[in-house]
Amino acid sequence: MMPDKNPAPPTIAITGASGRLGGETARLLAAEGIPLRLVLRDASRAPGLPGTTTAVAGFGDPGACRRALEGIGTVFMVSAAESEDRLQQHFTFIDAAMEAGVEHIVYTSFAGADPDATFTLARDHFATEEKLRETGAKFTLLRNNFYADILPDFADRNGVIRGPAEDGRAAFVARSDVARVAAAILQQPIPHAGFTYNLTGPEALTLAEAAAILTEATGRQLSFHNETVEEAYASRAHFGAAAWQLDAWVSTYTAIARGELAKTTNDVELLTGEAPLSLHQLFSQPLN
Repeated sequence: MMPDKNPAPPTIAITGASGRLGGETARLLAAEGIPLRLVLRDASRAPGLPGTTTAVAGFGDPGACRRALEGIGTVFMVSAAESEDRLQQHFTFIDAAMEAGVEHIVYTSFAGADPDATFTLARDHFATEEKLRETGAKFTLLRNNFYADILPDFADRNGVIRGPAEDGRAAFVARSDVARVAAAILQQPIPHAGFTYNLTGPEALTLAEAAAILTEATGRQLSFHNETVEEAYASRAHFGAAAWQLDAWVSTYTAIARGELAKTTNDVELLTGEAPLSLHQLFSQPLN
């Protein structure tokens, strides 16, 4: 049989395709032979995947976003990088998607998204969810817990994770599990319209427990030191970060302390047919 000289144009777009979550989701779909349009800010960083085309657009550029999404039915909207104007970027992108005729947006939100959430950035996620509801378009919300992959990055050069998390627990989720969920939904989005999924790992851990697991799995000696809120702000002051960023860093830990990230679900397994990775499994895997 001769190869199709005119393959079907993509109807799925993935934002953040040069990043880890968007990139992994794109790889999973491309491996299934699904044509994709990869939307990213820098075309030179596009992953070289078969059956994909690229479009250059930042969330804050309405014209570029509108052009990038023309002809697209479903968008995987990976939340923008943390910034003071991230919420405005989200609103701009969503408006552009509606103008381009997008029918369904799958959005990476955050566990416990709420206007009064302790984790300050979860408030922006809630506001983005509300914006999606106001459009009248189809949407699916992936409320991800904190990514397990970045836990080692919480530690300082001495291997100490510092913050006011007390004995609170979080159900850290592997980024690869979120990608698997996203890929499954994007292939058949209609049954998931209007649904919110809470994506977690299989267990809720204290940071002391997480440090012990990471020590065993990686061989790097890690530990947890509980700070007061005042100590947490003081120990981060030398970074010279803006107030909103400091609040986000510190509230990462206070949200854990207050139990707002402790709930586990079986949504990953329900949507993919496979149980989510535990922290130990994630860091015991051979590197790709």
